[in-house]
Amino acid sequence: MIKLAFYIKGKEVVRVFLLIGAFLIFSGCATKEDLYNKPAMFWYSKIIEEVKKYDLEEADKYYTSLASEHINSPILKDVMIIMALAHIDDEEYVLARFYLDEYIKRFGDKKGSEYARFLKVKASFFGLQQANRDQKLILDTLRDSKEFKDKYPYSQYSYMVDTIISKLEIARYVLIKDIASLHKKLENEKAYEIYKAKMQKSWVNKMDIEEPKNNNFVRKIFE
Repeated sequence: MIKLAFYIKGKEVVRVFLLIGAFLIFSGCATKEDLYNKPAMFWYSKIIEEVKKYDLEEADKYYTSLASEHINSPILKDVMIIMALAHIDDEEYVLARFYLDEYIKRFGDKKGSEYARFLKVKASFFGLQQANRDQKLILDTLRDSKEFKDKYPYSQYSYMVDTIISKLEIARYVLIKDIASLHKKLENEKAYEIYKAKMQKSWVNKMDIEEPKNNNFVRKIFE
């Protein structure tokens, strides 16, 4: 299951790079139908059609055509969110974050940006697979979550972001505890004291939590 999860994530990364590459070197033949120079609404209808069929790979290609031929189209704003939601629903979180990063970069209006930033936090959260290999993503998601809370203190999504922050803090604490335990077994006293101090600083240290008995504790905590 672990190998499969990382294989899927790897395929997502490849598709992100292909998406970026296709956008940069777009030659007018990005889709299987060899269509080009079409109105924005044409590409929009194609994207919606493929999303409804759950063919997101083809929808990605149509998005590339839309974004390349109509770079300033207001339709792009809605399409990016649609594609992000579709990829989240399909558990393709790397691709979802790609669309959300593009949205945040290009459209800075407060209301839309708030929703996009929340979706990015959500996609990053659900995209975590193995804490031992996703330590950076845990820290990045914590940072993004806390920045969201600072930027939108009265957001309707605050409760959900608070829950995400709490679960990530617990995941990080359990990870630090495991690392501390490993250094203690290896008799690396200095390293052990460093991680022990980190544990003591965490509010999780004062809680009575039941640690999951399997290695995939991030998913256990999330569920």
